[in-house]
Order: sequence, then C-alpha cells, then structure tokens
Amino acid sequence: MRSVLLVEDDFFDTMTVKKSFEKFSVQHHLHTAFNGLEALDMLLGRNGMEAISPLPEVILLDLNMPKMNGHEFLTEIRQHEDLRHIPVFVITTSAMDVDRLSAQNLGVEGYIIKPLDFETSTDMVDSISLLERLLK
Repeated sequence: MRSVLLVEDDFFDTMTVKKSFEKFSVQHHLHTAFNGLEALDMLLGRNGMEAISPLPEVILLDLNMPKMNGHEFLTEIRQHEDLRHIPVFVITTSAMDVDRLSAQNLGVEGYIIKPLDFETSTDMVDSISLLERLLK
C-alpha cells in the first residue's frame, strides 16, 4: 500500500489529518512522526526504527516542532539522494512570509495554513494539489 508521512507534534492536528483522509477516502497508510528527528529515523531506518518501505509518496510537515523543526528537517532531506525527490507539503499555523519563503526555497510542493481542510482552506490551490496527488 502507498504511504504518507505526517510529521506533526500536535495530537489534535494529527487526528484532523486522519479524519480528512477518511472523509475523502485517501487510500494511503499514514505514518506519523512527532518531530523532524523521529521522521528522519523512520525514513532512514536508524536509531532502532524500521525504515518506511516503500518510501512515502508525500510528506506532510509541520514547521514548529521540538528537537528538529520543519525547516531543519527539509534541509536534511534535501541533502539525501534517496529522500530529496519526495514531495513535501507544509501544514502549519505560521502565516509569516519568512516561513513561507524559507519553505519555498527548500522546494516544498505546497504551503497550507492549519487546519488541513480540503473544502474550506485559505490555501485552496495547495490543498487541492495535495488532495489530487493523494488520490491519483
């Protein structure tokens, strides 16, 4: 089964994503990591974690997390030959231009302000792009 990696430290936001997947019948296994370090461990199969296989088709990434934030995580995966091709959609509470620009400079596919809602998102183009990618 195809998979998605959600990197999110907030339990309620994680539940919102799961409910959105169910509502729109997104047929992907959803892996969850609570910070960037845990996500890297899951992607690379290190520190006692089994590697996600096959690699996720999409990464949904929060920016503001403990241990390793979203910008640091993006910087890391863009340096790994096996990971740099994975599309990343930022899902964050930050509407700050500096965060959006930084994420865009690190090659994200989209930037969505929380909560993730495919029907009423203020970032509708990026939300639809994400939904389209998940449903194909």
